[in-house]
Amino acid sequence: MQAALAHVPFDGWSMATLNAAAADLGITQAEAQALFPRGALDLALAWHRQGDAAMVERLRALDLADLRFRDRIALAVRTRLEVAEDREAVRRATAFFALPPHAAEGTRAIWNTVDLIWTTLGDTSDDINWYTKRATLAAVYSATVLYWLGDDTPGYTATWAFLDRRIDDVMRIEAAKAAVRKNPLLRTVFAGPNWFASRIRAPRRLPDIPLPGHWAPTPTTPKANSR
Repeated sequence: MQAALAHVPFDGWSMATLNAAAADLGITQAEAQALFPRGALDLALAWHRQGDAAMVERLRALDLADLRFRDRIALAVRTRLEVAEDREAVRRATAFFALPPHAAEGTRAIWNTVDLIWTTLGDTSDDINWYTKRATLAAVYSATVLYWLGDDTPGYTATWAFLDRRIDDVMRIEAAKAAVRKNPLLRTVFAGPNWFASRIRAPRRLPDIPLPGHWAPTPTTPKANSR
């Protein structure tokens, strides 16, 4: 991965980058292909997962008890961008995952990032809120990444201010939802939709963060005894 990052600014997330990294390390293209079966796509996803893992490690090392929850979310998003370090690699990845063949995997990668943020910060929701929290944060995260890519202010101060404004917008929406729940008339109007929403359950959680790369282990079921 480190060898590949040296070539990303010139060749993007591509087979050319993967092959050049293999050449730098003295391994064959076949060996590189075995590690990343889908080539550039698996390479880019492995790099994204490494960033997720670094974010989780850094957040778990912090004492967040004295922070408001909205500040914890802001810190988590900021941490995710800071661990990326190489802004050109992020810029190239954004363009790569914007391509139609890779858009679904790019969306999945962002969803996994925001899911890790919520899970690491202690979210235990298992109803429709599980989805709305992640969908809302995915929008905030994506917008902040795009703003950060074009930010030339010292220390990215404009980006962090932009992030704070986006989270404040989300908190206002949550406050409005709480007001609806407390209003007897509106509570009656939304009784049907609220009942339907209450029947939605979050998917079963996977154990811990996967290892970076296509080769990440997956849960297995015990094999039946055979003679």
